[in-house]
Amino acid sequence: MPAVQQRPAIGIDIGGSKVAAAVVGPDGRLSGRRTIPTPTDRADAVEEAIVRLVDALASDHDACAVGIGAAGWVDETRRIVRFSPHLAWRNEPLVERLEARLDLPVVVDNDANAAAWGEYRFGAGQGSTTFAMITLGTGIGGGLVLDGEVHRGRWGVAGEWGHLCVVPDGQICPCGNRGCWEQYCSGEALRREAVALAGTGSPRALPLLERVGHDAGAIRGFHVTAAALAGDPACEEILTGVGEWLGRGLAGLAAVLDPERFVIGGGVSEAGEKLLGPARAAFARHLTGRGFRPMAEILPARLGNDAGLVGAADLARRGVAGA
Repeated sequence: MPAVQQRPAIGIDIGGSKVAAAVVGPDGRLSGRRTIPTPTDRADAVEEAIVRLVDALASDHDACAVGIGAAGWVDETRRIVRFSPHLAWRNEPLVERLEARLDLPVVVDNDANAAAWGEYRFGAGQGSTTFAMITLGTGIGGGLVLDGEVHRGRWGVAGEWGHLCVVPDGQICPCGNRGCWEQYCSGEALRREAVALAGTGSPRALPLLERVGHDAGAIRGFHVTAAALAGDPACEEILTGVGEWLGRGLAGLAAVLDPERFVIGGGVSEAGEKLLGPARAAFARHLTGRGFRPMAEILPARLGNDAGLVGAADLARRGVAGA
């Protein structure tokens, strides 16, 4: 039997809408990809879905471990999911339950940590020593790699960049606070600004409204991104504003973390340079000590939606190997 480091691992990425699984080789390559809808109503239903996927993949592959990226807060032992906003997990002993049903060791981590590790090992974070990943979706998530290790914090919940307060008494956030960064830099921010524009009756909103059947309530962040990429000036302006907020927030993180590289992933990052160009410009304007210090790179993620799968599997292989 090959050494653990040379064997594949099974990666599982559990999101609010789907559970994705694949076998991931030590080179980061995927095979046997499978996807099923996420059962969100019961914790045991999610467990059952994971077991079915692992059994199906393990039957054809010599996997050494199972790595799970979970959308939620994973405790410092990486065995318990304390809370998930989209799933029925509340202090769920996920590793204990799964290892009782599977013939493989199980490693669980936050999904953004897993994505950050995937980019660090096989994507845009390769070669860096201090690397921060920002995932822009409906909100903001992220992960931090310091000297070759995922930094999880004392209680396992580090990297919640989206809930840094950037506007005192600003937009209310689902977390209960006001002025969180993700309220100004996310798919939700794109949606809110576009709906506000449509509500003014401005003719500038007509191209976007045509995309959604003239129903402003149907506008989503991806509609704004698609329209901006197609050259819609109003949506380009909205996207530029979100990019500027991204750059401001990254400057704040740089003041604390001093990373050599930021990698930007998530659905909003599909806007490419229309987002990252304004972000780099704002970062340069707001960086503490600008002109007297090296500037961190701001790069797009390379692995796309596979980052979480790849990272979770690699973390599991690393855990089993004792790396």
